[in-house]
Amino acid sequence: MKIQKQLGTTGYRAEGFIGDYQRLVKDTVIPYQYDVLRDNAGENVSKSHVYGNFKNAAAALRGEDVGDGFYGMVFQDSDAAKWLEAAAFSLALYPDKELEAKADELISLIAAAQDKDGYLNTYFTIKDREKRWGNLLEGHEMYCAGHLYEAAAAYYEATGKRELLDVCLKNAEHIYKRFVTDGTAGYPGHPEIELALMKLYRVSGEKKCLELAEHFVNVRGVDPDYYKKERSARDWVVWGGNGEDREYQQSDRPVREMSEAVGHAVRAVYLYTAMADIAGETDDAELKAACERLWESITSRKLYITGGIGATVHGEAFSVDYDLPNDTAYCETCASIGLMFFASRLLESDPDSRYADVMEQAFYNTVLAGMARDGKSFYYVNPLESISGISGKAKTHRHTLPVRPGWYACACCPPNAARTIMSFGKYAYGESADTAFCHMFAAGEVSFENGMKIKCETEYPFGMTVNYTVEEVTNGAHTLAIRLPAWSRETVISVNGKTSDFRAEKGYAYLDVKPGDVIGLTLDGKPRFVYGSRRVPALEGKACVCRGTLVYCAEGVDNGGTVLGLSLTGGDIVECAAEGLDGIPALEADGLRADDSEELYTTAPPAEKPVRVKLIPYFCRANRGETDMKVWLNNKAK
Repeated sequence: MKIQKQLGTTGYRAEGFIGDYQRLVKDTVIPYQYDVLRDNAGENVSKSHVYGNFKNAAAALRGEDVGDGFYGMVFQDSDAAKWLEAAAFSLALYPDKELEAKADELISLIAAAQDKDGYLNTYFTIKDREKRWGNLLEGHEMYCAGHLYEAAAAYYEATGKRELLDVCLKNAEHIYKRFVTDGTAGYPGHPEIELALMKLYRVSGEKKCLELAEHFVNVRGVDPDYYKKERSARDWVVWGGNGEDREYQQSDRPVREMSEAVGHAVRAVYLYTAMADIAGETDDAELKAACERLWESITSRKLYITGGIGATVHGEAFSVDYDLPNDTAYCETCASIGLMFFASRLLESDPDSRYADVMEQAFYNTVLAGMARDGKSFYYVNPLESISGISGKAKTHRHTLPVRPGWYACACCPPNAARTIMSFGKYAYGESADTAFCHMFAAGEVSFENGMKIKCETEYPFGMTVNYTVEEVTNGAHTLAIRLPAWSRETVISVNGKTSDFRAEKGYAYLDVKPGDVIGLTLDGKPRFVYGSRRVPALEGKACVCRGTLVYCAEGVDNGGTVLGLSLTGGDIVECAAEGLDGIPALEADGLRADDSEELYTTAPPAEKPVRVKLIPYFCRANRGETDMKVWLNNKAK
């Protein structure tokens, strides 16, 4: 049973650090990505052709010959959907007639590409309509539909306009008829539509959306050989998938029997998000228990300190327990966004700070690292170590690019980061009938549907004081619940300037409040050394530095040109400045650097000399040209 819900679309416009990022997305990222979708971003940027695909699909439906008029990946439609969703969140926070007109134009293109029976997918409409639904394993028809559903829900909430919502409800009816009414076997190759159907259900009230989401979750893995059978029944492929890697596609067993996070990391957490959402909506204890087991699997044995998940490039997947290499880590940006989704849905049914701690960890480190500080280049992969001459060049490290590209042919991550940043309030805040929940800390005024209105003042994540002024309390809402982060060793709460007691439950401080109250939160912001479990081979003998939720890394540009040979020796960690990061605070710690040798091997240990090791927030990495980077350094503290 759901205890609380996310903050509404229009409930929060951030200020401070998060506000700066949201304005960057509004002013730079959304316009830049709009140009990418229209192939107007410049010759050095990978083409998208999304607009062209929708135009050609509409022409094909009119009977016109468009030839081979589709360009891009089979899931290219989803780029448009995620851009629309980011635009919707932006419009909710910053009304903009010009942006709204561009979004409306794209929505009209999408609507024109919808077939009479409700089917909507440009790849199959253009290339071969007879192959519709013939390749659930690779075709991504429902993946693309799901992203459109999310965009439709956000756009309707932001503008009240129904065109895209009606298109998506018609498409959902088409899919419901095929897979529920007509009983056609199968389930989505790439989970996504399940979580999206839940959003569509909430904005529309259409019960079939909930039933369809439940159906796809319930039938998944019941026939673990479904994709193998599907492949043997057709003589064509998209990429050549054989359907036999059950773990990769999350089909090795029914979802209620799952206990270990395996396979493609994004597919996994998108599926788990839907499972958690449905469990909360329908009070399904068995499904909730499966989600808890999967959460434990990820966070106890398969989670990078940066909130990254999916350790291996092979299948963009989870590896075995404790296999967390630094230099070849995959850690797709989308996977950490999906982890935030999963945490958020678990929080709605069980306000427990362990979910919010990981949600924050993923956002401030890997998600923000997926986008450059100027908003014009992006990372798909987020390793914890990058070495010039190896990263991006060696066959084993081709995926760990030392410099962010301006775009990707497979461009799932850039618009995903944009929509997540613009909807930050949905993850930072939640509410029930009588309680306003503060899961993450960011400056700005927050209006809750339950009648409470608060103003948050903070310089977080660098300032460790958070003040909430209660501006309104109506409709019975009278409790403020504030997360107490696990990383804060000492946390002090005050009410109107005086240290106060509070009711603590599952890592949240619950306080009864009235208009005019000022609730102060003082967190422990002392930088700290962190050490990995001995079970993680890649972390043996190493340490890293964290402050608050932020993970820090060393870059060669700050440390004599390279991070090779650096060790940490303990002692005090102090704040300092770093060039080229717009005033973002850096840290400095005592360390050693080993002398370099031209010989590959020697019998004498390398000489070491004391140095000061400069460290910057991991999300700021790779913003000052190609350079070495390491999160984990050798630990020589005594």
